[in-house]
Amino acid sequence: MKNFKILYIASLITILTGCSDYLDEEINGALVGKSALNSEEGLEAALTGAYKGWGTTWGSGFLHSTSIAATMGADDVTTHKASNKASFREFDQFNVSETNQRTQALYTGCYKAIQGANNIIANFQNATGNQETITTIAGEAYFVRAVSYFWLVRLYGEIPLITQAEYSEDLLTIEKSSPEEVYALIEADLKLAEEKIPNTKRDAGRPNKGTVKAYLARVYLTAAGWPLKQTDKYALAAAKAKEVIDNKEIYGFELLSSLAEVFENDPEKNGTKETVFQISTFRGNGTTTNGNYGSAAMPGEESGWDDFFAELNFFNNFPEGVRKEITFRTEFITGDGEVIPWQESQTEHPYYEKYYIKGDERTWSSSVPESMMRYAHVLTIYAEAQARATGSPDVLAYESINAIRHRAGLEDLSGLTGSEFAAAVVQERAWEFAAERTRWFDLIRLEMVEEANANKHPDDLQTLGEITKEDYTFPLPFSDTSINENL
Repeated sequence: MKNFKILYIASLITILTGCSDYLDEEINGALVGKSALNSEEGLEAALTGAYKGWGTTWGSGFLHSTSIAATMGADDVTTHKASNKASFREFDQFNVSETNQRTQALYTGCYKAIQGANNIIANFQNATGNQETITTIAGEAYFVRAVSYFWLVRLYGEIPLITQAEYSEDLLTIEKSSPEEVYALIEADLKLAEEKIPNTKRDAGRPNKGTVKAYLARVYLTAAGWPLKQTDKYALAAAKAKEVIDNKEIYGFELLSSLAEVFENDPEKNGTKETVFQISTFRGNGTTTNGNYGSAAMPGEESGWDDFFAELNFFNNFPEGVRKEITFRTEFITGDGEVIPWQESQTEHPYYEKYYIKGDERTWSSSVPESMMRYAHVLTIYAEAQARATGSPDVLAYESINAIRHRAGLEDLSGLTGSEFAAAVVQERAWEFAAERTRWFDLIRLEMVEEANANKHPDDLQTLGEITKEDYTFPLPFSDTSINENL
């Protein structure tokens, strides 16, 4: 069986610039023949390679500020007006090009993960070894493929849908699939993962059954909005999120009582009980270090890179209290030890405290795990979906959102209509998950992108031209469109 690389090998070429780490060949999960996947050990190695697609620092996936840049069309995050941030600014100004290296990195990482998952799915039934472990590996492969396609379909809309492991020449002319087709596969894969993955995570960077249920709830919530508008999925989202809430002790999830603990960002700790799913990282290996924490989130006054920071209206409208204090960094320490407010900084913007490393260590990366979903998100999914499905929030919906507000030092919500409550939950999610790559996707599914960008602060980057539905997704990378006219 040949290595299946047709859709991501060209992508890799275009991003191998600017850093010697890019030139280190990654062979985890590479196949050297069909026999490589006939054992538990071979499947495990392929799964490691699949996960690596999500977590190759500076190369692909989510361990660098690429994925945050891709969500800058929302109203919570922006970037430097000048400097070397042109590829970031394209997202914030709705002018993303086919050659944007940031979108290229996400595309490459997700398809690399899909490649590894496809190889496992095609071979696990004939593999020898501990069958319970093999079943779990297969479940994780379905999970990886589903989550990868979930990211791709939200970012690009129509995409190549690939489920085969073996190479064929037909892949050279593959056509794009519709979002409906992609979401059908995502749902099917997550249901299979839900059957196969146990209640307990094999380690902190793996999913358990609760993780899969949480993602299935989020997929249903998303499918209920634009572009599919399958509003019957609201009830499914609420039901699946409730399964997670009702069994949170079994899955090891909880809403931490302290926001300080949520964003402690201690490299010595590998996640918290609020983490539904994370990508574990290690700074000792240059390709598995987390590049979102540290320099990328720091201002030039603190030797930072100014990759991303808060939009001004979002910061100004953010409710005062403990959550605002923990979310944002509003004072900076210059090289000579002077403390200055954000208004006197070069960018004149607040930054995100939640991406600083514990102890204010000034470094370019860390071993802080990259959180991909928190239990608080599950609570908001239930609250919103239940209210939209039934037209009126129930007791659990209020309890779920008010637990988050209570931790933030805010008053409880009460006495709202279904539509008022759902809107309040969406806004609460924006504040709770500021800069955590969630706001953009809410704005898309609720068709609020235009509204959110209508009255930007004059000191923020302004959009280039009128925003349309075409701006809700990005063009496929040039690396693929240049070799396949069907894309």
